[in-house]
Amino acid sequence: MKSRNYDLLVGGIFLILTITFIVISMTNEPFFDWVFERHHNQWSRYLRPLFLLPFCYFAYKKSFAGMMVSIFALFTSMFWFPKPEIVSKSVIDFLEFEKEYLYGEWNLSKQLLTLTIPISFIALGLAFWKRSVILGIAVVVLMATGKMVWSIQNAGESGKSILIPAILGLLICCGLIFYGFKRLEKK
Repeated sequence: MKSRNYDLLVGGIFLILTITFIVISMTNEPFFDWVFERHHNQWSRYLRPLFLLPFCYFAYKKSFAGMMVSIFALFTSMFWFPKPEIVSKSVIDFLEFEKEYLYGEWNLSKQLLTLTIPISFIALGLAFWKRSVILGIAVVVLMATGKMVWSIQNAGESGKSILIPAILGLLICCGLIFYGFKRLEKK
């Protein structure tokens, strides 16, 4: 019981840290700009989907702390890499669109759409907590597809700049999730 309480405590701390990061990003424009300058680095865009792997693993192992650390790492990985010297115009345009979207008016539609993010993570966590690889992969596919459709639908041509990182990340994640799940099931 003691280790379960410790798991919940550490998970709660990282949940608070993640929420704090989001609040600071949304209320401190200079910090947000600093983060987004580094998010222009393509490594950031390719690395981020891979954080779904430890999230799924820790959900499978029923570790709330591991899941929350994975989410914290996913969000903060936006600024882990240095600001790139060369960035394609489509990436610049898309990230500028995202900034404007995030700092624009928060109407009911945008608020409801934003709720799909925590709902997706809850669904993904539950799928692996219940050890359903098919449901888990389906959620990952829906998350990636939703991001791609939203990006293209709302940002137009520049939204296509996420297609290669998103599709590659999706294929790698699904393959590794399936492989990892099968290995865990053999043990």
